Amino acid sequence: MDHSMKAGELFVKGMNCAQAVAVAFCDVTGMEPAYAARLASSFGGGMGRLREVCGAVSGMLLVAGHLYGYAESGEGDVNKKRHYALVQELAGSFRDQCGSLICRELLDNPPSDPNPSPRTADFYRDRPCARYVMTAARILDAYIEAHPLG
Repeated sequence: MDHSMKAGELFVKGMNCAQAVAVAFCDVTGMEPAYAARLASSFGGGMGRLREVCGAVSGMLLVAGHLYGYAESGEGDVNKKRHYALVQELAGSFRDQCGSLICRELLDNPPSDPNPSPRTADFYRDRPCARYVMTAARILDAYIEAHPLG
């Protein structure tokens, strides 16, 4: 499956950026799409339109945690270190390709009120978010291809 195209399609159909990435990978994670959408719902707009970490990045990392994360950890745990290195690798790739991890920087300081922008033709024309969700999905696909699951 082309997760990049799927994520872009889901965003254009109305999902937020984090949901679009998380739901695009349900065929890999085994999550039900409604569950993945609920789990990622808080992260759109850089965490509820606070314009902090880009929701596409959050969705990518949510999937990475599901696939490669750890459940138990102790002091100096190698699993935590390994996973944080993965997070930094994936986020660093996104930053290198897009210029930032921060929503407000990517979107040139849009409003941060809690009211979602109407999804009009102008919204999709002016917002690069579909491109960002597609980029996050491509980065994650490349990682999964290079690091197959069990």
